[in-house]
Amino acid sequence: MHAALASEPLLAQGIALHPGLRVPGGWEGFEVAVRAVLGQQVSVAAATTLASRLVQAHGTRLPGMPEGLDRQFPQPQQLAEAPLERIGLPRTRAETVRALAHACAEGTLDFEPGQRLDAFVARCTALPGIGDWTAQYIALRALGQPDAFPAGDLVLQQRLGAPGARLTARQAEARSQPWRPWRAYAVLHLWHLSSPPPGAAP
Repeated sequence: MHAALASEPLLAQGIALHPGLRVPGGWEGFEVAVRAVLGQQVSVAAATTLASRLVQAHGTRLPGMPEGLDRQFPQPQQLAEAPLERIGLPRTRAETVRALAHACAEGTLDFEPGQRLDAFVARCTALPGIGDWTAQYIALRALGQPDAFPAGDLVLQQRLGAPGARLTARQAEARSQPWRPWRAYAVLHLWHLSSPPPGAAP
């Protein structure tokens, strides 16, 4: 894997700094997918707040657990008809979560490993409000797809572009071709390179 990435100087730098970096998976694919939709066009803090509200409003209570750990993330059937606008979601994003829940409840979308990346992305993007970035991100986190590459990601476009001139999604996609089939690892290295090291001054 490193051999496929190290020919790119940026990725060689990332590998040198984080040689054991791996793609982080999620425990439950449906939760990863819903959180990806909640995070569209909002800050991480806002997405976290929305996810907390969703779990409080629609999650299953777990008896005997301390506050903050006393809810299970909702199952698809619980969100398929849920009035998600009441937790502060815009109508179009609420409709996306409900469409995603319907697809998972009906079995037209699942998060079983071993799926072809292009087929999974096609099923995701057929749902209203889910574009390629979201589908690729879900494939990366929920399926552990090693070649997932969200080319529309702003951080990737900035990191791969010249200073002050970020790439387009099409340019980022073209730039990533030599890194197949390990582009998800490239994504993680590029994201890490764009984050300040722990303890750095803001």
